[in-house]
Amino acid sequence: MTQESSHQETEARAADSGANASARFRERMAAQSAGGVVDTERVNHLASRAVKALNDIVLEEQVSYEEYNAFKAWLIRVGEDGEWPLFLDVWLEHSVEEVANADREGNKGTIEGPYYLEGSPEVPWNGTIPMREDEPGTPFVFSGQVRAVDGSPLPGAKLELWHADDLGFYSQFAPGLPEWNLRGTWTANEDGNFEIHTVRPAPYQIPTDGACGQLIEAAGWHAWRPAHLHFKVHAPGHHKLTAQLYFPGDEHLEDDIASAVKPELMLDPQPNPNGEGEVTQYDFVLDPEQ
Repeated sequence: MTQESSHQETEARAADSGANASARFRERMAAQSAGGVVDTERVNHLASRAVKALNDIVLEEQVSYEEYNAFKAWLIRVGEDGEWPLFLDVWLEHSVEEVANADREGNKGTIEGPYYLEGSPEVPWNGTIPMREDEPGTPFVFSGQVRAVDGSPLPGAKLELWHADDLGFYSQFAPGLPEWNLRGTWTANEDGNFEIHTVRPAPYQIPTDGACGQLIEAAGWHAWRPAHLHFKVHAPGHHKLTAQLYFPGDEHLEDDIASAVKPELMLDPQPNPNGEGEVTQYDFVLDPEQ
């Protein structure tokens, strides 16, 4: 990795990242809109509850016009910075995910986050993720099996992986990175097995130079997420699993700003017997579609 590309990468701006996340989300929603039907009564119920909850806060906390106008200005800036995907995915999605997957018998899931991209390059079941020739970071081999809740392997299951690099940045959301850097899609072999070669990601702060960072600073919070690997795992006839997998010892496992860490999502990295980096095993168990 050249010094120039590293310098560009660290100049990632919240507004640019937010605009990209918003644009990608709109594209995905447009593709899904044909089958989307909105229940008017449900919208009325949820919207009414949300509006009442905000009004209750105003009355209970005796919110002043100065505080109200500061809040209004902040909401406007969230939109201008394109940070609604970041704000919602960091502070709300974990509860939506919990409701959506409450009845699963297989693996626990967690939030998708704002940096998922469809169509990552196809990689052999035991191949290496697309990366720069001199990609910094500890080599990391991740292997396991995809199977159903009854224990049968799921040959041909797809595993999409994306994660931050050694500086905590995601490709297509920070400048200076190749388009599909540290993003790939594996197909499990005839036994449902996979072996992924990548590098260990770094913990990172969510963007702090935009509206979300303004809220974090004003509230005296921190902006850190523990290091993690993002996965989407899917096979015909089974529910898609979206998960983030974490590393023991990370100082922000207990206070992840996105509240997405679960004990079931912890990895167990070990030194690689060949002396190069680390290895870990983790199996994915998928629930059948109803």
